[in-house]
This record gives sequence, structure tokens and C-alpha cells, in this order.
Amino acid sequence: MHTRKRVLVTGGAGFLGSHLCERLLERGDHVLCLDNYFTGTRDNIAHLLQNPYFEVIRHDITFPIYVEVDQIFNLACPASPVHYQHDPVQTTKTSVHGAINVLGLAKRLHVPVFQASTSEVYGDPSVHPQPEAYWGNVNPIGLRSCYDEGKRCAETLFFDYHRQHNLQIKVARIFNTYGPRMHPNDGRVVSNFIVQALRGEPITVYGEGQQTRSFCYVSDLIEGFIRLMESGPDVTGPINLGNPEEFSIRELAEMVLAEVGGPSRLVFRPLPSDDPRQRRPDIDRAKDLLGWEPRVQLKEGLRATIAYFEAELGRHAVMRSLA
Repeated sequence: MHTRKRVLVTGGAGFLGSHLCERLLERGDHVLCLDNYFTGTRDNIAHLLQNPYFEVIRHDITFPIYVEVDQIFNLACPASPVHYQHDPVQTTKTSVHGAINVLGLAKRLHVPVFQASTSEVYGDPSVHPQPEAYWGNVNPIGLRSCYDEGKRCAETLFFDYHRQHNLQIKVARIFNTYGPRMHPNDGRVVSNFIVQALRGEPITVYGEGQQTRSFCYVSDLIEGFIRLMESGPDVTGPINLGNPEEFSIRELAEMVLAEVGGPSRLVFRPLPSDDPRQRRPDIDRAKDLLGWEPRVQLKEGLRATIAYFEAELGRHAVMRSLA
């Protein structure tokens, strides 16, 4: 029987955070959702507000937070280039100061703390697929560095707190994830393609679309989060969480077109700065240590995501007509 825990989720009103809050409430936990609403929205958590075990705290994690909890999930940070390049200094502060603040809280409370790291720590990889032992190929002074190097520094802090203070840490490296509650204007490839197709606009493909990604459905990823947090104290990570099935960007665009239909056609634009050519996780460690691997196939997940965006675009159209 699950014992109710008091759990802090930073970035709890975001895409991943809201799904995690929902999952924790479903298993019977008391959830403190912390967010400053830079990229998260109240819409993502509106359906949870009536739950007596759900609390919302408006707060910026670059400032210390003082609460009493049994576990901490640190998901606070803008995660798409559009958002993290908007204020790159603040992005780095969110990763680094945010890590320092949640680690300080976990140290004071003697509780386990989870860090949502990223596959971006591998940069434009020269090893494929990417195992956790690969140190990466990251440009430290590029346009994406605020996010890439911020997350790398956060990992450093987590492991130094673990070694120096015997803190129980859990570090997950998240690969491309998609699903309902993605931000429609986050510049990520899945949301871009779906929104453009639903609006009948040209679908923008960068380069020739031969760069590859692997796409993990959000429910699979959240299951990985839970399993990592509940693993033994000797399992610190970093652990890759993502779908090892690889698709070219062009294949994804054509799959979205086939599902949505309509008049959209592919248009090609120059590749953005430091865009990785390949991205695919080696998930052997997650399989061995957590018994975890993704279950949702891309076509199935896309259908659920398309239905979400269809409803969202319809809702916004109604609101505009009433304004």
C-alpha cells in the first residue's frame, strides 16, 4: 500500500510538470506545485485545483524556497529554444541557482531530489546512440549554451552534493518528449508540425529534414520519472529516458500530414545554429535498473497530441470570437 508523501514539483504547471503532478495525485500523494508561469500555465493544472491534496505556489526557483516535503522533483526551466533563448541569462540562472536552491532544501530535509536533465548535455553527438558514459560535444558559447551548459552545471552540482553531503539524488536525461499540454508556440518540432498542419499552413522543415530524433510519449516518460525516484539510494543516474526508435524530421512531418490531412505542404529552411544531426538514447541502463522502456508507439501518441491541439485551437478561436 502506498504511503502518502508530500512532494514538491518545481515547474509543476509546465508540460511535463503538470503530467507529473497529475500522476502523483493519482497515486495518493500530497503535491506542492511550484511555478512562476514563464512557460507553464494555469490551464495545465486547472483540472487539479479542486483536489484537496494539491497546492500551488507562485515562485521563481532562482530564489530559495522553504517548505516541508518528503521528495523533490526539479523540473523548473524553459526547455525549448524559443523560450530559453528569450532570456539566456535567466535560463542559466534557473538551471544553476535553481539546482542550488533545491539541493539546499533537500540537504536540510534529508530527502531525495530528482533533477530533470536533458539529452542536450550530449550536444551534437559524435557517439550514436548516446550512452550515459558519453561526455558530449557541446559548444559552450553558442546560442543554445545557456540551456545546454546550464543543465550540465546542474548535473555537476547534484553529484557534488551527493559526494560531499551524502545526498540522495536522481538525475534523468530527458530525450524529445511530446503529448497533450505542449505549448503551441514552443518551437519544438512535434508541436510546430501539428499546429501548422491543423491551420493548413506550410510545414517548416529545417535543412533537408535528414536530422534524426526519437520521440517519447509523455505518459511513458512520467513512468520513468516515478521509477527512478522510487529506485534504491544506490541508483543516482544519470539515466537516459527516451524512446530509442529513431525517425528523420522529414518522416515525422510526413506522418503528421498523413494524420491531419489538409492542404499543408513541406517547405525547407536553413538549419539553426548548433542543431544536433542525430539524437537517440541508449536506454540499456533504464531497462536494467528501472525495468523501464517506452510503450506508446509514435503514431498512437501523435493521434492523442493532434486531438489535444485541435481542441485547443478550437477553444482559442471561440474565445477570440467572443472578445
